[in-house]
Amino acid sequence: MAGSSHGHGHTPAAWTGVIISFIGFCVAGAFMVMAQPVGFWAGMVLILLGAVVGGIMRAMGLGQPQQAPLKMTATPVATREPVAAES
Repeated sequence: MAGSSHGHGHTPAAWTGVIISFIGFCVAGAFMVMAQPVGFWAGMVLILLGAVVGGIMRAMGLGQPQQAPLKMTATPVATREPVAAES
């Protein structure tokens, strides 16, 4: 939903965590192709570091604020249209 008010992680914590993890994926992928296990595991550590840094930044208040969950309404969003008889 493009008009959703929940944001989808447009915060400094989310961006930082994703960028660090993306760099880790690139490093791990490159070293996996080069058959260098030490570099591969260094990339895996970077991926985990991205998650840790993003979590710490979120705990510092740089993440998405907690919001109440969305509630379902009693009326349907879309209504059914009658099926026309084909001749």
